[in-house]
Amino acid sequence: MIWHDLWSIEIPPAEKLLRTVLVYIGLALLLRLGGKRDLAQLNSFDLVVMLLLSSVVQNAVIGSDSSLTGGLLGAAVLVALNAVMVRLVNRHPRLVRLFEGRSTTLIRDGRMIPQALHRLGLRRADVVAACRRQGADDINQIADATLSPGGALVVTLDEGHQGATIADLRREHELLLTRIRAEIADLEHRLAPPPA
Repeated sequence: MIWHDLWSIEIPPAEKLLRTVLVYIGLALLLRLGGKRDLAQLNSFDLVVMLLLSSVVQNAVIGSDSSLTGGLLGAAVLVALNAVMVRLVNRHPRLVRLFEGRSTTLIRDGRMIPQALHRLGLRRADVVAACRRQGADDINQIADATLSPGGALVVTLDEGHQGATIADLRREHELLLTRIRAEIADLEHRLAPPPA
């Protein structure tokens, strides 16, 4: 009896599939409407909402079925649907914009863009903290800070505050060596005995 209850799906598999697909699409749209903020910077309120979402939609996915087979079928449908959606969306730029949105510039030339922060529901202090994690000690050092559709903050420092590259170090090394060689040659010339 226990084995039968464990493996016997209590609702038709087609209904299980439809429920899972509809909940997936519904959540994708709700998260899109919620904006990039949920992905970029979870505060405690956002975290509570994200944790409760799974509980809220659980019954919509499983219905009256609590069998292992039904759970595995729902999980398989979610994984397969996600794989298909990711590949489909990534192949079509319009779908990327529809499901993920566009990048939003938050800082330009060392100045915050208040309208962008307000539209995304971000606090200035959170953006400053995220910029510090990206290597900017101060907002004035930032040429551009953009929140990508996936929620990552991309910070570009102005030229005066960017770190040195290996090419910069090699150039500096060569200049220093040239200067040292010139000084050595000058010393050798001054210390050389006069011609007899």
